[in-house]
Amino acid sequence: MYLAAFEEAISSVLAVEREGKQIPIHFVSRALQGPEVNYPTLEKLVLSLVYAVRRLRRYFQAHKVDVLTGYPINQVLLRPEKSGRLAKWAIDLGEHGIQYHPRTSIKVQALADFLVEIPDAIKGVPTTISTDPLEPEADKELWKLYTDGVSSKEGSSAGLILQSPKGEEITYALRFDFQVSNNETKYEALLAGLRLAKEVGAKQLATLSDSLLITNQVNGTYEAKDSRMQKYLDAVRSLTSTFKSFSIKQIPRGKNARADALSKLASTSYDHLTKKVLVEVLPERSIDNQKVNTVSTAP
Repeated sequence: MYLAAFEEAISSVLAVEREGKQIPIHFVSRALQGPEVNYPTLEKLVLSLVYAVRRLRRYFQAHKVDVLTGYPINQVLLRPEKSGRLAKWAIDLGEHGIQYHPRTSIKVQALADFLVEIPDAIKGVPTTISTDPLEPEADKELWKLYTDGVSSKEGSSAGLILQSPKGEEITYALRFDFQVSNNETKYEALLAGLRLAKEVGAKQLATLSDSLLITNQVNGTYEAKDSRMQKYLDAVRSLTSTFKSFSIKQIPRGKNARADALSKLASTSYDHLTKKVLVEVLPERSIDNQKVNTVSTAP
């Protein structure tokens, strides 16, 4: 794997050795956001590797991956005390058999450098390109998940819409029988959506949420400093690792209106929901040990 980092974007190229030649099979690129733009180059490169591992987890779990770089990434990850980000990333990367070697060839590196100039990536749209002939066309297997949650005086609830590659939709509402913060409702919605996607057999999942905090924590841009948020984040990562590919992106609230409306309706009464909406009542948080849920169809 080759990594590249520039002022406003990062990219990586995964190549395979075939008959003595390096053949690129995956290109991953995305724009840097907020404070990421000011990260030192070395941290941007580590972020690029972390992002690639999350997008291409099945390759890292099944194979030994060599990272070819001219920067001392391995030494920094072995002693990450100076940065909380690096310490967290070191843990994420530690579960994989990644080896670091000096870069000796720039043939594939040129492709990584090129990806940071892709217009969509510069505009903030994550880009994954596959040239592996064994890889199915992404659009034919891609499921989309829209989630939202709300906490108010009337009650706390969440809503989600899972859309199949053929456009069929499953709508789902959650009501909480416990005190929960607004961010926790959004995590509960995400976890419920991930469980549902797994149950229906989805392999590739693109998640869309209007929560800046949740999307950035899952993507690794923000740290989860609160212990409860960290537990939610760990639960999400445990589930996302079971998918062939997973991505999460923040969208404007206006583009998430249906999931938002569903969550608000569920916080008041089932009577407003159609018969096609599944309603689940959670007696306690998903991150607690006991999980006894009641699922019903709206009357």
